[in-house]
This record gives sequence, C-alpha cells and structure tokens, in this order.
Amino acid sequence: MNQALLKHMGENPKTYQVSDFLTVGKDAQCQIQIFGEELAERHFRIERREQTYYIRDLRSPQGTYLNNARIMEAILQEGDIIRAGSQELLFTYKTNEESSEFPLKSKNEVWNEELQSLRHVAVTEFPVLILGPSGTGKDVIAQALHNESLRKNANFMSVNCSALSETLIESELFGHVKGSFTGAISDRKGAFEAARGGTLFLDEIGDLSYALQAKLLRALENGEIRPVGADRNIKTDVRIIAATHQSLPEKIREGAFRADLYFRLNVVTVTPPALVHRMEDFEDLLYMFAKKMRVRFSFGAIARLKKHPWPGNIRELKNLVTRTAALYPREHIEEKHIEKLLDKTLLTPSEADSTNDIPVIKEIEKQMIIKRLTANRGNQRRTAADLGMPKSTLHDRLKYYNIKVENFKV
Repeated sequence: MNQALLKHMGENPKTYQVSDFLTVGKDAQCQIQIFGEELAERHFRIERREQTYYIRDLRSPQGTYLNNARIMEAILQEGDIIRAGSQELLFTYKTNEESSEFPLKSKNEVWNEELQSLRHVAVTEFPVLILGPSGTGKDVIAQALHNESLRKNANFMSVNCSALSETLIESELFGHVKGSFTGAISDRKGAFEAARGGTLFLDEIGDLSYALQAKLLRALENGEIRPVGADRNIKTDVRIIAATHQSLPEKIREGAFRADLYFRLNVVTVTPPALVHRMEDFEDLLYMFAKKMRVRFSFGAIARLKKHPWPGNIRELKNLVTRTAALYPREHIEEKHIEKLLDKTLLTPSEADSTNDIPVIKEIEKQMIIKRLTANRGNQRRTAADLGMPKSTLHDRLKYYNIKVENFKV
C-alpha cells in the first residue's frame, strides 16, 4: 500500500507521514500537534483499517470538516481536504517518484537515517551483519532487506544457529543424505538449497560452533556446500544476512569465532538501537501491538511504561501487551495496572529503584519545568533544551504533572 501523507496547507506548509494511526490537535501528546483558532486539544484521529484510511472527529466543539462537510467518521480518499478550526490539511499518497524509501522508519532521526540508507544496500548482493541487543527487531530488518532486494520473489529462509545441536544445525544448513546419521531416513535439502535464488538469514550466528564456522566460510567463499554424508558438492546461490547479540570481536579474541568469517560477513553492518534509545517510536510500537491484541492504555499508563528501562527491548514490549490481553481482557489499562504487568526480573537494584516515584524529586523536577516555561514564555523547544531533555520527554512530563503550556504564553 502506498504511503499516506498529510500536507499542512497553512503559512508554514509541512508534510506528515500517516502510519497506522495518528491524532491531531493542540495537545502535546498528539502525533501531529497544530495550533489555531477553534482547535481542540485532541481534534480528530486518522487510522488505517485493512487497506483503507478513516478519519474520526474526537467530539471537538467546532467539529471536523471533510471537503467542507462536517463529519463524525468518514473514509479518506486521495486529494481530500480536512479542515479543523482555521487549519486545513490535504490527504494524499506518495507518487512513484517519492516511494523509494526503505519500508522501516523511525521518528528517531539518527536511526531513521541509518534505516533509509538500507534501501541502497537492499538491492546489492553484499552480506549484511546485524548487531545489537536481543529484542531490537533484527529479524524484521532482515525480512525488510529481502523484500526490497532483487531476490524478493524467491524464498527467505531463517535459521537460528543457537537452537539446534551441532549435527542438526549442519543438516539444517547444508542438508543430508539418507543414512548419514541416526534418524536420517531420507535425503533432505538444507536452508542453502531451500533459499536458492533468495536470502538466507542466519540468526545468532555467534553461537555457531567453530567447526561449522569453517564449513560456512567455505560455502560463502566457494559458492558451494556439501550435504552431511554426501560425496559431492552442490553449487549455491543465496544472499546471506547474519545477526547476533554477542560481541564478535570479543569472541574472536577469546578464540571462539573465526576472524576470517567475521570479515567475510562484515561488509555492511547495521546496529539497531535499544528501545530506551529510540523512545520517539515507543507509542507507535505500543499501538501496533495493542491494536493486534485489542488492548487500550490510558495516558497515565503509557507515561509509566516509558519510565521502564526495557532490557528486553521491543520483544519485551510485545510480550507485555500480550500479557495485558491475557490478564485484563477488554479493560482500559490504567497506571495502577502497570506494576503487575512489568517484568523487573532483569533490572538491577538501581534501575528498579529509579522506576519508583520519589515525591521530593518529582516536585523538584516539576518546579524546574515551571520555572523554565515561565522564562521561555511557554516555548517548549527552548525549555527542553534548557533542561537537557528531548522535546518528547518534556511532553511526557507536562502530561504527567498536568502542566498547561497555554498558561505560560504571552
């Protein structure tokens, strides 16, 4: 489906990308924050259902207009003009010339820039090594690279190198012939053969045994494999993407990973950040999982979730939403529910303590925010800079402390 856009038609035109959902209004928690006469704090919402975008008025006092007709809910079409108060926005789609972006995106500027550079990598034949902590979506990146490659019409095969014994992982990769080991009752193709013409994703490659590393290197160097128990080699044609949460240079120093295999794989490296370092994407990720599990979180609950350090990253967030659906089906999740839902088993004592509210410190923080807002006459960007925090974090604090920015503007 083409990427939907909202184009602001005011004096300072801006273009916003429309994901699965977004809320528009004056409230700092809105995905698109705009100001103007007769605009409500949360004025209207756009969401995607299947392959169609819908717009819904959020009971705004002055209403939402679509092509000059006031609506409660309506289907959006290319070229529709949305009016909220004195502001007008155009709903449209990217043209073919605009659609060359990598499908994965982030609101974190640094990570998004790295993601968009992958659109060039995707169409090459180079190996890609995806590093970083567990749960950051390395498998999602690998699948996206395949989908954007020239091999997208062939198979994408994934093998977890830590999930099987050495004999079974060799068979999983290279295949085997009948009778080559106990249980080999017939010939079997391995992942290299199954992915012929496509992409082979080797997850947790840092756990591959040293002996198998040599066989994998030979397969990559010579473009051929030998199934377990076979007496001849088979030519291969795959593009390799490998991933690990371990430090391969450290394993090389320990003698547990081959340096020549590392350099063979390390042509292009991608390192997705931990969730705590891309909190700009937190609400989009939360909504994506919550939508699938039919769970609703209050603003207070989301603010509390953002304070958690998320050692399990995106996988931990997905599990939390699944746990929520199991424990509180069809309930509106409030802040009081969150402590029972969070998994704190991997937190250090200092991390666990830092997630608890400390009234004195909270009051000091609140007064500092009020002081800087007063000095900056309600300018949130300057206030965030003065306090040394991202603007998104300031938005969260304003909501948490129920501070109204309008009271500080002149």
